[in-house]
Amino acid sequence: MDVSLFNFHLPEELIAQTPLLDRSSSRLLVLDRETEEIKHASFPDLLGYLHAGDVLVLNDTRVRPARLIGVKEETGAQIELLLLKPLGEDRWEALVKPAKRVKEGSVISFGDGRLKAVAQEAADMAGGRVFRLEYTASDLEELLVELGEMPLPPYIREELAEKERYQTVYSRETGSAAAPTAGLHFTPELLNAAKEKGVEVTFLTLHVGLGTFRPVSVENVEEHQIHAEFYSLNEDSAAQIHQAKAEGRRVIAVGTTTVRTLETIARDYGKIQAANGWTDIFIYPGVRFRVVDAMLTNFHLPKSTLIMLVSAFAGREATLRAYREAVAKRYRFFSFGDAMLIT
Repeated sequence: MDVSLFNFHLPEELIAQTPLLDRSSSRLLVLDRETEEIKHASFPDLLGYLHAGDVLVLNDTRVRPARLIGVKEETGAQIELLLLKPLGEDRWEALVKPAKRVKEGSVISFGDGRLKAVAQEAADMAGGRVFRLEYTASDLEELLVELGEMPLPPYIREELAEKERYQTVYSRETGSAAAPTAGLHFTPELLNAAKEKGVEVTFLTLHVGLGTFRPVSVENVEEHQIHAEFYSLNEDSAAQIHQAKAEGRRVIAVGTTTVRTLETIARDYGKIQAANGWTDIFIYPGVRFRVVDAMLTNFHLPKSTLIMLVSAFAGREATLRAYREAVAKRYRFFSFGDAMLIT
């Protein structure tokens, strides 16, 4: 399957650079998979598409402010690190820029030396390296909140005025390098309104890595590899979702990360059950969905693994037609953009 099949024209001005003041004031495009009918709404209208007994599954991961700007002690050169994955004993896999200036043994200092990163072996990714962190603070996560910045995607060039706007209102498990952006539209009031309507709201965790957003550099889709990401689904949430499927009620996934987690567990265990581990599942047209009945997502990059996942769920032609209409109607795209509900 050729990657060019998932291309579409996107004017650069439609890439949302800043979040809306009101989280829930974004637009909502609704695509019916059976009829391929497209409707245009606003995000609070989502409540009208939810039914009593539906299970709404959200990813409660929290983005780590792991973008660090420091200096190389030997030369004073400015170096940027993006911490990606803890390896234990204060060793981290990280992206480094400029990578060519950092060799094994180089020491990068942050916050006047309150945090130091000692370069070790190269990591298995372009621009990647393992670092050993040295710090005197009692809690590294608190230190990162103080010294770090949000690792915004490269297509966002505007400065983020408030860090919490790149977190969902229900985030609680720190570990992501990027936000599960479909959830950014929700407010506590909207979630409470869904519960009052009889919708069950439950959570899982998938720590979003950069592999999800890595460009597809091969022509043949099937040859692309996704970097593994950690997921976790607890007993209570698993029981809710399993019972809903047994009773024929809908499971509605908020975001592609939630879709990937649920479909990983169903693939690996034959059913939904409590589980945790690492997933590198790659969903593209032809892959069968076992759990998800409806999906809420944002609008994704051309030729990305995310639009391939959406195309697998809604059909490639219907997805691209919806995207063309979103462009024509001037929807906002990507992380801080508008939303799409596929039923």
